Amino acid sequence: MLKRTGGCHCGKVKFSVEGEPTRVGLCHCTDCRQESGSAFTYFGVWPSEQFSSEGFTTDHDGRRFCPECGSRLFSVDEHEAEIKLGSLRDAPTGLVPTYELWIKRREPWLGPLEGAEQFDEDKT
Repeated sequence: MLKRTGGCHCGKVKFSVEGEPTRVGLCHCTDCRQESGSAFTYFGVWPSEQFSSEGFTTDHDGRRFCPECGSRLFSVDEHEAEIKLGSLRDAPTGLVPTYELWIKRREPWLGPLEGAEQFDEDKT
């Protein structure tokens, strides 16, 4: 089974996911923009049992990050693990978003991702 690894910038937090994600997307909502410091967030979702991590993380509103270097990494609950795909070790990842959320907040200079479903707000 395919295993992808990632971690924070300083190397104190590491994680892995096995298999393919159930979905990959881009989000342009205000929370994701502020949390990432960018115009959008690029993320993938796996079943939580396919995710593991080591090292200490801090939580803010369900989002885990390294308290040492501040890298935003993942959110995990009993069902799913949402990974910030920019924190994977190997780039490019080969993971292509199939949808975009909160496109009403997308910057006008950033066009729709070709072939991706478009949602004004959350996916319904």
